[in-house]
Amino acid sequence: MEIIETLRLALEAVRINKLRSALTALGIIIGVAAIILLISIGSGLQKYISSQFEKLGTNTIFILPGKIQVGPQGGPPRTVNKLTFRLSEKLEKEKGDLITDVSPFIELNITASNRGKSKITTMAGTRSSYFANLDIKTETGRIFTDNDNKASRKVAVVGQTLANDLYQNQNPVGKTISLSNKTFTVIGILEPQGNVGGIDIDNQVLIPLNSARVLTGTDQVNSILVKTASQETLPQTKEQVKKILLRTLSEDDFSILTQEQLLSTILQILGVLTFALGGIAAISLIVGGVGISNIMLVSVTERTREIGLRKAVGARPKDILSQFLIEAVILSLLGGTVGILLGFVGSIALSRFVQTSVPVWAVFLAFGFSSLVGIIFGVAPAIRAARLEPIVALRHE
Repeated sequence: MEIIETLRLALEAVRINKLRSALTALGIIIGVAAIILLISIGSGLQKYISSQFEKLGTNTIFILPGKIQVGPQGGPPRTVNKLTFRLSEKLEKEKGDLITDVSPFIELNITASNRGKSKITTMAGTRSSYFANLDIKTETGRIFTDNDNKASRKVAVVGQTLANDLYQNQNPVGKTISLSNKTFTVIGILEPQGNVGGIDIDNQVLIPLNSARVLTGTDQVNSILVKTASQETLPQTKEQVKKILLRTLSEDDFSILTQEQLLSTILQILGVLTFALGGIAAISLIVGGVGISNIMLVSVTERTREIGLRKAVGARPKDILSQFLIEAVILSLLGGTVGILLGFVGSIALSRFVQTSVPVWAVFLAFGFSSLVGIIFGVAPAIRAARLEPIVALRHE
């Protein structure tokens, strides 16, 4: 009964000062909502990347420039790019029975324009197998073919955003687009792919690999994707690819990763980034906790006579301490609950523009953190209230 009575008194105190309680909990609300939103964006990005890798299948290995460490110390490579078309052609000639496809890939940011309108976009040079590997289809028009690539034809497939920005309400298929002042013909528009982690996937243009090679004037490639006959042949394929590359490069010049290894490294980096952003948002929780502590100290001063009266009729110091500590925790939990609800609503609203996902652990983390803030910042005011002498408290004006 004592606990129930203490809880009732704490709730009554919060109810009497509605506006002050709401303003006090505001810092907690903002902090929790920010944590939920940031984690939902990071989690959505991780899910999107995982789904893209799943489309490639488990019989895929990636050749990337530089030495990438896999595991807890994983991170980006620390060397210049030495992957070239010549290396890709060597792999193609010596692939044997283990390798079914070798696909080099070029990607860079360029300026795309049409009739006075221009936009910074991502250009990707690839082979036609890229569309099949990632299950990418066109909404209008067609994708480029192997013949387009062999002939280095100046044809392009554009994303929805780029098409809308440069051509507005017109159908761009059959029209021209300028890429770094070189004229290409648009032959297709990609199906919408959405916005992930603030990156607009539809703001892109894809052109045949050889056309990209001519356009950029470089012999370098960003990566090489190698398809194997089956998942069981991955170890042998990695060894074969490694032997071919070591004839020209050193071991520090390239990394050969399986789908699982590369995905694990990317998700690990994204996980650290998500937690870092969540930690920055958590600073507002600390600010909110300071606000709770400040208001509770004011409340102790205002209710000094009440505390003295309760002690005079038999209330123990631990009863007073419990009352004020529970009051602080209630304020924090109310703020946490409202913050979680706002975070969910914000995540749903953002999902129209950015892929989001709110994991269950994020809700428990935010709720637990807000509870902890209430306990930590409510202890000092509660102890001060519990230590008041009854006579002194009753004499307080």
